Amino acid sequence: MSKVDLELKKAFTELQEKQIETSQKLRLADIQIENLKKNKQHAIFTEREISALNDSTKTYESVGRMFVATPIDTIKNNLKKKQNIAEEKVKVLENNKAYLENNLREATNSLRELVNQKKET
Repeated sequence: MSKVDLELKKAFTELQEKQIETSQKLRLADIQIENLKKNKQHAIFTEREISALNDSTKTYESVGRMFVATPIDTIKNNLKKKQNIAEEKVKVLENNKAYLENNLREATNSLRELVNQKKET
């Protein structure tokens, strides 16, 4: 009987560790997704404001700690790239989240099966 208890105790401990680790990873992914969405929204707003300017307006883009004169079209293209990169990263993070959730669910189900098997014997 003690062998069964030790096996179950070990399985529960592993599941608990996995659950804690997975929940931390999920929280981190949520934070990263929120930040990427905010960055994308900021780029959208900036692009909208820049689109309202004349083509002859002088525009500057930040490069590190300085600003460089840049044509409006280049700035618009850079903002579009920023938006696309943010969208791609969000998709990757959401897929990673789904994988982690499925992995945790499978571990929980396998532990339940183990408990049921031990009850039958």
